[in-house]
Amino acid sequence: MTGVTGPSDAGCVLVVDDAATVRMYHSRLLAGAGFHVEQAANGLEAVESALVRPFDLYIVDVNMPKMDGYACVRALRGETVTTTAPIVMISTEDRPGDAERAYRAGANLYLVKPVDAERLVRVATMLAGPPAGARER
Repeated sequence: MTGVTGPSDAGCVLVVDDAATVRMYHSRLLAGAGFHVEQAANGLEAVESALVRPFDLYIVDVNMPKMDGYACVRALRGETVTTTAPIVMISTEDRPGDAERAYRAGANLYLVKPVDAERLVRVATMLAGPPAGARER
């Protein structure tokens, strides 16, 4: 697990991607919107992090080493503490059937990279609830 950003009382989001630049980009967008964001570089790190501390939302890439996104989502869905938490899979994969495979694994939403910044924040807000800053307004 790497990187912690954002206020501690905000909705907690785990960004899972093997590309550090993508993790940083998604994390900065979400932290800038008021979410507490943590990062994992692969599915195995994500599951380990979730067992220590469940998150309000998981943003998961598909193609990663050690444990790909599909296996990660299935593992998260198999754990009592994460079984109902929303999961968004984000990938460059845009072939017929890619989204269906994500939904069969247990994802709530499948988005294709690059994801528009405003859309990512809107999706996070809808699925994880408003970040702390928005709740105080």
